[in-house]
Amino acid sequence: MSQSARSVRSGPGVAALLAILYITFLDNTVVSAILTSIQSELHSGISQLQWVVGAYALTFASLMLVCGSLGDNFGRKRMIMIGVAIFAAGSLVSALATSSAVLVMGRALMGVGAASSEPGTLSMIRHLFSDDRARARALGAWAAVSGLALATGPVVGGVLVGIWSWRAVFWFNLIFAVFAYVAAARLLPESVNEKRRHVDVGGFVTGSLALAAATFATIAGETHGYRSSMVIDLYVVAVLAGAGFVAFERTQASPMVNFAHLRRRTFVATLFVAYASYFSVFSIFFFVALYLEVVAAASAYVLALDFLPLLAGMVVASLWAGRLVGRVGARMPMALGCVVAAAGVWLTDRVISPHVGVTELGATMGLAGVGFGVVAVAVTSQGLRALPESESGVAASMVNTARELGAVTGVAVLGSIVNGQLTGALMRRLVEIGVPASFRNEIITALTTGTLGNQARNFGATSSAQVNAIVTKVVNAAYGAFAHGLDLALGVSSLLLVAAALVSLVGDPVALNVLEVV
Repeated sequence: MSQSARSVRSGPGVAALLAILYITFLDNTVVSAILTSIQSELHSGISQLQWVVGAYALTFASLMLVCGSLGDNFGRKRMIMIGVAIFAAGSLVSALATSSAVLVMGRALMGVGAASSEPGTLSMIRHLFSDDRARARALGAWAAVSGLALATGPVVGGVLVGIWSWRAVFWFNLIFAVFAYVAAARLLPESVNEKRRHVDVGGFVTGSLALAAATFATIAGETHGYRSSMVIDLYVVAVLAGAGFVAFERTQASPMVNFAHLRRRTFVATLFVAYASYFSVFSIFFFVALYLEVVAAASAYVLALDFLPLLAGMVVASLWAGRLVGRVGARMPMALGCVVAAAGVWLTDRVISPHVGVTELGATMGLAGVGFGVVAVAVTSQGLRALPESESGVAASMVNTARELGAVTGVAVLGSIVNGQLTGALMRRLVEIGVPASFRNEIITALTTGTLGNQARNFGATSSAQVNAIVTKVVNAAYGAFAHGLDLALGVSSLLLVAAALVSLVGDPVALNVLEVV
């Protein structure tokens, strides 16, 4: 082994890899603490906030597999460096954004950078460690850091927005990325496959198009209606592109997704659990955070405090789960983690209210954190074990892609549920209260852009007692609709986690049979 490789194994180089991993995974959840700050400055609606979160996960998921192939062919260090540079550029665009559209563009660019750099962090570890025990320790550190980054997002975001504003988060990303770039340039050796694989351009184009069209249709349907011609056309494009993706992958010598891998029951089950866990975790990181900020009027520091038990639960559980998986394997811990996370999400839904205390909410959020921490470690381990060691890079990339797909669809689907309550149930309640038709849409817009509370207070300051009573009813109706939407979102997440627990134990014979037919 070369001197450069030995220096990586001795510590600093691995630290550089883990730093890149941390910042790319952190940005999945860090924006959850700055949503209302973005709302108040950029006047973003809930669908726009969904894109602030989803644009990052969408580009991350769409590009990860193809970027992994590019790194194998042209140099993993090179792709990591390019990815970190793109991530830094996206952070700069986001920090300087003057509109929701520009912020979404910056977040999408950051997702491109994350997809370019993240696959190499695992591939380089796999190639640099010939000793099985050393490699296992490095992979354990990789899994722990990815879970830690996910959990610390709301806390880091809350502290930074409390110190300054939401822009501080993206300046932090930029500074962190610059230091990571310098460290990677100095400490990492180049790593490239001797035999180049064909880059699956057709699969990349069709797969990305299918995912993007389906996501656009789901989020656009919240405002345009799911029966509108535009939304239906987008879903048709998604289905056709998905069919094209399957056709391309079946004919490629080096496909992005090898359907032979998907005939392995254990691997299919692992991908489903990875998808379900990230789908569900965003019900906490996005919608619970948004509820606390909008309805409970939690400050940035209070929000960070609310999420500290979740962080502690994930960190402690990740450390414990690594030892447990080493003794009993990954399947039982994966199922146990899903059940505990489901209980935590369900109990969070039961206790959350505008006046909930940190102790009460912290207990349920901490329980959810324990479950998600166990799942994060077990899923990574099971994914790597489900395929031959020579395919470990493919396995890790597919598991991470399933996670990001869960994040994208979780934000889109659960967002449509919440928005449906705001535009449907709230509208009916406003009619019952007797609010004139000319004001109903303004009220819904004020709620979804985070300005309802301020407008109500400003309006009430100069109004009669009778008008104040009506304003109070409107605010209560709006927040009640939001709470009902949150109930549905958390309920769906809990049920999905229970399903994931069952799948992790018995496999996924339905999906397996479908894939065998395909």
